[in-house]
Amino acid sequence: MTRLDPSLVSERVRLDGHRKKALETGRNRLLVTGVMFMIAFAAISVRLVDLTIFGPGGDPLVAYAATDRKAIAGRADIVDRNGILLATSLPTASLYADPADVMDAEAAAVQLASVLPELNPTEILVKLKSKARFVWLKRNLTPKQQYAVNRLGIPGLAFRRSEQRVYPNGREAAHILGLTDIDGNGIAGVEKYFASVLRRGDEALQLSIDLRIQTMLRQELSAAMLEFKAIGAAGVVLDVETGETIALVSLPDFNPNIPETMGGVSGFNRATKGVYEMGSTFKLFTTAMALDSDTVTLEDGYDASEPIRIARYTISDYHGKNRWLSVPEILVYSSNIGTARMAMDMGTQTQQKYLDRFGLLNQAAIELPEVGQPQYPSRWGDISTMTISYGHGISVSPLQLAGATASLVNGGIRRPVSLLKARSMKPTEGHRVLTEHTSEMMRGLMRLVVTRGTGSKAAAPGYQVGGKTGTAEKQVGGRYQEKALISSFIGAFPINRPRYVALALLDEPKGNEKTFNYATGGWVAAPVVKRLVARMGPLLGLAPSDTEVPSGIDMEGRRPRLASFGGGEIKVATP
Repeated sequence: MTRLDPSLVSERVRLDGHRKKALETGRNRLLVTGVMFMIAFAAISVRLVDLTIFGPGGDPLVAYAATDRKAIAGRADIVDRNGILLATSLPTASLYADPADVMDAEAAAVQLASVLPELNPTEILVKLKSKARFVWLKRNLTPKQQYAVNRLGIPGLAFRRSEQRVYPNGREAAHILGLTDIDGNGIAGVEKYFASVLRRGDEALQLSIDLRIQTMLRQELSAAMLEFKAIGAAGVVLDVETGETIALVSLPDFNPNIPETMGGVSGFNRATKGVYEMGSTFKLFTTAMALDSDTVTLEDGYDASEPIRIARYTISDYHGKNRWLSVPEILVYSSNIGTARMAMDMGTQTQQKYLDRFGLLNQAAIELPEVGQPQYPSRWGDISTMTISYGHGISVSPLQLAGATASLVNGGIRRPVSLLKARSMKPTEGHRVLTEHTSEMMRGLMRLVVTRGTGSKAAAPGYQVGGKTGTAEKQVGGRYQEKALISSFIGAFPINRPRYVALALLDEPKGNEKTFNYATGGWVAAPVVKRLVARMGPLLGLAPSDTEVPSGIDMEGRRPRLASFGGGEIKVATP
């Protein structure tokens, strides 16, 4: 049996002790290192959560997150009926700072002002020295500006992805489109009305507007406004079969790409928000309701030889014939006396009923937030019945007038006016306000106004325009001002089978040598419609024709030739 050397055993025990101690030391070091890593990762995780849930400075990041999501999803485009881009959103970068990380605020302010001269160095310095952890310095930088700021290499500055709303056509459809604020929120026009739809960014919003016609209408109104030194103008073109708004203009206007141009009267939509006494254009409705209610026939007439005196009021004609006038003559010669007598025979209740049917007593139902409220007497007596019959004592918007006129000429159907493109080319459903026979008679009378009456300057070569002039004095301080006029013309064409209604209105025009100093609707507004029809007709596929379709009505109200305006077929009838 072999005996172990005691010295060797002792050495082995000693070595095992050192080994165990070394292992223990290594284990402790690894444990400490692991704990340190855990602490570090925990700190990083806490900071990430802080930045995710809260913004710099401890503010909730809801607004920033929404901005980022919107930048990714994008606000939907707006296009016209032909797909032409009216509004879109472009990706941009916005500059912000964390003042706590800016080492030299004074130097940074000077450097930023050198590459972004539109910024005020003093204002920048105040922001960079603030206690907040997040301050905007400039929104919506161009790529060139972003590159210039990046080259400065200033610590504490960063960029956030954002969007800028852009309107490629500038002022052309400003009051229709409206605009958005710096955060992309709609604050006017379609941008505001359809804010939730546009924010989803699913697909482009297609409007009924035809940018080509919109541009033409704006050009013609601008030229007339300049020629007659008017303070404003408005115009509307409607499709009488669908209720679509083809063009809508209000002047002066603004550039939605430059929000500050929207201030003052430029931001006021005269076509939908403004309400005005429309003068003699209302004689169309008075004549229509009198015929439709069987109060009169075309062969009837009234004595217009003397002014009407009632209480302290006198109703007279502008250029009176001073004789008995037939119903067609009352409209063609725009007789206030004859129209007032017709309205009194018809009665106040009948007048109110029809005006309500035409949509002239309530706000226009169009997809805009800027819509005016009609104004009319709370006490509607005989005097009001007479004055309202020829367009005084009641104020409506130009859009309402155009929509009601569409009902007159399209067979007697009132269709809702819309800024959205119709899904079908078929006539839109509506509700009847006049018989087809009354509508046919009104088309004949409106044609006579252009061929024989006050609307002669609306006669567009090759197109049969029918319509009515309107001139009304404005009320200023509760009193009518003789030289402050609202002058207008409302027309429909082709009048034998109407497809479009066009309205032109000038606010306080001044007559000139060309108009013999007259500033009435027949002199200043009718020519606008004439030029517009001549330009837009061929563009919309309406071929001009030199063949005159008889109106079926003569000035005495006799009908030797009865025109079937609905189908264009001319039938000869016995007088």
